[in-house]
Amino acid sequence: MTTLSAPSQPSSLLKQYYVLTKPRVNALILFCAVIGMLLAQPELPSLSLVLLATLGIGLVAGAAAAVNCLVESHIDAKMARTSWRPLPSGTLTVTQVFVFSGLLGGLGLFILFTWVNALTAWLTLATFVGYAIVYTMLLKPLTPQNIVIGGASGAMPPVLGWAAVANQAPPEAWVLFLIIFVWTPPHFWALALYRVDDYKRSGLPMLPVTHGSEFTRLQILLYTLLLVATTVLPVAMGMASWIYLVSALALGGWFSLLSYSLYKQYSEALAKKTFRYSINYLALLFAFLLADHYLLGA
Repeated sequence: MTTLSAPSQPSSLLKQYYVLTKPRVNALILFCAVIGMLLAQPELPSLSLVLLATLGIGLVAGAAAAVNCLVESHIDAKMARTSWRPLPSGTLTVTQVFVFSGLLGGLGLFILFTWVNALTAWLTLATFVGYAIVYTMLLKPLTPQNIVIGGASGAMPPVLGWAAVANQAPPEAWVLFLIIFVWTPPHFWALALYRVDDYKRSGLPMLPVTHGSEFTRLQILLYTLLLVATTVLPVAMGMASWIYLVSALALGGWFSLLSYSLYKQYSEALAKKTFRYSINYLALLFAFLLADHYLLGA
């Protein structure tokens, strides 16, 4: 029996390390970074540069996620949606996670410094510090505005991508940053609404816990309306044409309708629907911006 079960152990262990990197979150981070790379110049960037930058940014993002899991392991243990993670479940030790994060982050920064450029490496390191230390260790346990302020780290990927290709971070890159920054609160608070019992058990001062459901739903609606206005900026700056504008307004209109419906009458199903749509919204918004970019440049 021991001989038969042994081969499955490395695969299982690798899966535990993989889980630490929060792959679904990392996929969205990398998608936004690649969008920044593709928008940084009229023509397609070098494929090797895109691959190296994506790899470097992805490794550092995975390291930041692992640090988040390490710092919040005692909180994860109290929450149904996170109690299965490697540290709370006991499948990995603190030392293993610490070493893994260090190796991952070090390799990612080495790739960026060596084969991309120093600006991208320093910005990525600053993003790591912002998420793993400023947000996870300081803001998240102290203020219900944690996700608003901490959203700055999550909004950096398109800036990192732009810097990787252009070796600069112009205003256009920061417009993409601003869109994600404003998008983050309604996205995350929709999740927090239907996970409020988890957050109560965790002791984290999330907005639905400290200010209640109605106030949180109002904030979701207001931030969504602000987001729709923010998504017009690429057109105002000459980054996009009517193709993107129509798409952005259509996507934002549906997001606003969901947020308004959620504000008027809460249901867990609607909160889940709003949260899931918010992910698709951001992906589609940037996809249309990218399509507009190449159609405009054709």
